[in-house]
Amino acid sequence: MEFVLLIFFPVLAAIFVPILFRKLKSIHTGWFVLIIPITLFIYYTGFIQTTMNGGHAISSLEWIPSLDISFVSYIDGLSLLFSLLITGIGALVVLYSIFYLDKTREKLNNFYVYLLMFMTAMLGIVQSDNIITLYLFWELTSISSFLLIGYWYTRDGSRFGALKSMLITVFGGLMMLGGFVLLGIMGDTYSIRELIANASNLVGQEFFILALVLVLLGAFTKSAQFPFYIWLPDAMEAPTPVSAYLHSATMVKAGLYLVARFTPVFAVSEVWIWLVTGIGLLTLFWGAFFAVKQTDLKAILAFSTVSQLGLIMSLLGASAISYHVDAGTALFKFAGFAAVFHLINHAVFKGSLFMVAGIVDHETGTRDIRKLGGLMGVMPISFTVAFIGSMSMAGLPPFGGFLSKELFLTSTLALKDFNLFNFSTWGIIFPIVAWIASVFTFIYSFYFVFKTFAGKRKKESLSVEPKEAPVGMLIAPVILAVLVVVIFFIPNVVGDTLVNPAVVAMQAGLYSHPSEVLVHVSAWHGWTPELLMTLGIIGLGSILFLTMRKWQPLYNLQPELLSLNGLYDSLMMAGEKGMNRLSRLYMTGVFRTYLIYMFVSIVVITLATLFIKDAFKVDFNSFAPLNAYGILTAVLLILSVVMILTAKTRITAVIALGGVGYSVAFFFVIYKAPDLALTQLVIETITVVLFLLAFHRLPELKRHGESKGFRLGNFIVAAGVGITMALVALSAHSQKLIPSISQFYKDTVYSEAGGGNIVNVILVDYRGFDTLFEIAVLSIAGIGVYSMIRLKLPGKGSTDESK
Repeated sequence: MEFVLLIFFPVLAAIFVPILFRKLKSIHTGWFVLIIPITLFIYYTGFIQTTMNGGHAISSLEWIPSLDISFVSYIDGLSLLFSLLITGIGALVVLYSIFYLDKTREKLNNFYVYLLMFMTAMLGIVQSDNIITLYLFWELTSISSFLLIGYWYTRDGSRFGALKSMLITVFGGLMMLGGFVLLGIMGDTYSIRELIANASNLVGQEFFILALVLVLLGAFTKSAQFPFYIWLPDAMEAPTPVSAYLHSATMVKAGLYLVARFTPVFAVSEVWIWLVTGIGLLTLFWGAFFAVKQTDLKAILAFSTVSQLGLIMSLLGASAISYHVDAGTALFKFAGFAAVFHLINHAVFKGSLFMVAGIVDHETGTRDIRKLGGLMGVMPISFTVAFIGSMSMAGLPPFGGFLSKELFLTSTLALKDFNLFNFSTWGIIFPIVAWIASVFTFIYSFYFVFKTFAGKRKKESLSVEPKEAPVGMLIAPVILAVLVVVIFFIPNVVGDTLVNPAVVAMQAGLYSHPSEVLVHVSAWHGWTPELLMTLGIIGLGSILFLTMRKWQPLYNLQPELLSLNGLYDSLMMAGEKGMNRLSRLYMTGVFRTYLIYMFVSIVVITLATLFIKDAFKVDFNSFAPLNAYGILTAVLLILSVVMILTAKTRITAVIALGGVGYSVAFFFVIYKAPDLALTQLVIETITVVLFLLAFHRLPELKRHGESKGFRLGNFIVAAGVGITMALVALSAHSQKLIPSISQFYKDTVYSEAGGGNIVNVILVDYRGFDTLFEIAVLSIAGIGVYSMIRLKLPGKGSTDESK
């Protein structure tokens, strides 16, 4: 079986979720869904040995061969790592959701359909070799995450957060698509592997920097980098299983994956290195600084996620410097290793912390840290998990986050010694910003765990008596907490099997085998500058944490309107009010007014195009001669139209309308188009009959607007439309840029289609699908009309809802 099909396995399985939800109400639907990520995780582990040896696997499924667009699943070290995170963390999240979401009160069929749709989208992103299909899956994550964030759609916050996340990420996705199109044009391919192979030919091209910036916009919006991070805190309105999945291991990591995958294409540019590294470090500091301000547990984790994503992004930017130095000896190979290593650590400890936040909310009825405290005694297991995850996030031993944080400090210190792109001058800023941000990381990590579980319990603030979560809800976070500790003691096992192969794939062209980027990780490297920085972080962080009550109120000095969230809200409100005012100006409710808008626009745009492009030319040589019958028919047509406009009774208007149609039919007869004439006569006859059948229901003729100015305006619009259409017809007839297809029909209608009537053959054979769809449209319209006729609505004052 082509393993590319496994990408679609979750979304195909989602088809059966509503059936299982309805038919098997006694069993939680999550137990059936759990089978899917576990199966995929086990399957993908089979590729580990291949990627450890520097190999890869490819599977493809053709989609649009004529445009060179196919579903190509390319599994190397980088895509395999993300696939394992998507399915592995996904399995734990589904297990957690089984005990978190009540099967009797929640619409589990919707939840798991959205979750499986999202899983397919993420697998598609990380495995796609074709940039067009990658974009398809990219936007599918935006849609499915919108549905997941807005799962509790009756809540205003859920709807607002879902819309905000979709607006920002879809904007970034569209920008990214522009970058992909430029890359496809410059590289003459949509294959990522081929673009990487031809990267040296792309650098000097005119739109290279523009493509670079557009691709980064997509990555920055999805991975919540500054200033686009504002959607992530509002997304915390989603159920906790959604937050644990989307915002620790999957959706927010999609932008990181994109940067890692396209590093071999853009790393040669200093713009890429400065933007990725600089924005990453700014995001790291910004998220860490404002995380301490938050009072909601999930909001703290949201800002901490923003900060940690910035950390990984900065490491990805630093790793790109490997393309400008001796890759075998440079310290910058640590940056790539540290980025991937911390990506794994973050997914593990942040997933456990989100689950603990959900447990606290589930068992105490609140996430407000000001109402919490003293839960250590009643929730010892949850406290232990929270402690392990928080200490790993703070970068303390003996937890996995300590190791990757040390590698991060090593990489930032190395930046100041890089002699290209002014890093030797400005590079000193990076370790300073990294150190300050790490201090605040230490503070919010301690803030999260100790303000929640330590101190005195505030019983009066809680609506329910707190207790430890059920065993089933604890399994997933406990597994993740155990992994946090295990990674610290066996980091090189993780490095050899997952991290090194991912770095080889990420820095394609520099390395050909995982052993070339092998980084030996250990908890003790002696008294290094990194260790001294860590001791400083612990010292200053401890002091600031213990004195939080004295300086935390400083955050309140910032007006909300001056924040990025306030700016977004102001722009949205101003935009909504402005568009409402604008729409009220032209949305008058009068149909005639709308027609005037459309007709005037058509006249202005069409005439301007004709004369600006010098497209108006008339060639009378090909016109048919005008005879007496034609003149009489034209006079009859004009008189019929005038009669419609001046008619004072409905019967006169209906008869005059029939006269217009019959006049057109006479023209077809005169110019030897009997089939068209017959069709026109039949239609006109039926139309007149229908008018007469509904005659007694037609409204009385009314005159709108008696002033001469108004009539003059109508005349100008009508004359403008008529003249414009006449000019277009004359110009189109006189300027045939390509030979008419009519001769082809004449030559082939009998020999190819075996027909004698050219009109019938065109409708049935040459335009067979068009005719088929027209029939389908008419059939649907007929069904709609029939349904409306058969529809029985309750009478006035009726309370019978069953009718």
